Amino acid sequence: MRNRIHCQLLDLPAMAEPLGTGVRIWQRRNRLKRILKRRWAYLKNLFREITDKKKKHIHQSHVVEAAGLQPGDIVRVRSWEEIRATLDRWNQFKRCSFMEEMRPYCGTTQRVFKRVNKFLDERDYLIKKCNGIVILEGVCCEGTKDFGPCDRGCFFFWREEWLERIMNDSQP
Repeated sequence: MRNRIHCQLLDLPAMAEPLGTGVRIWQRRNRLKRILKRRWAYLKNLFREITDKKKKHIHQSHVVEAAGLQPGDIVRVRSWEEIRATLDRWNQFKRCSFMEEMRPYCGTTQRVFKRVNKFLDERDYLIKKCNGIVILEGVCCEGTKDFGPCDRGCFFFWREEWLERIMNDSQP
């Protein structure tokens, strides 16, 4: 018989001890899940801190807030160039997305329908809190270019920073 060079890599499954059954497997699985969850949370927070620092640096000079908008207030949606200056590379400002379908409303005059303090996130069916977001009267999504027309008629969420209050004669 000839001497063959044999790699132990092929024998590893046979050499390995079985993990065991029952409780030991679940304990290892749960421990691994906890470790991965902690590391994922750490990475998410780290990424969030880095992007928030960049956003603050980028957006400080561009943002003029129209804070405290109330239902019935007349506002002008800022121009696309002004809004684009506030957005990050994901087209978001303070985690609120500016959709391409909102762009035709730039430069128009609208009325505030209501403030948004809480909403149902249908991805995970949780009520989420927010601030600085309003809904404009009659400004609804009619579908996207990616998915086509939609009859649902969802309201767009508008950041107050994207809007400019218009003072009428009756307001001080």
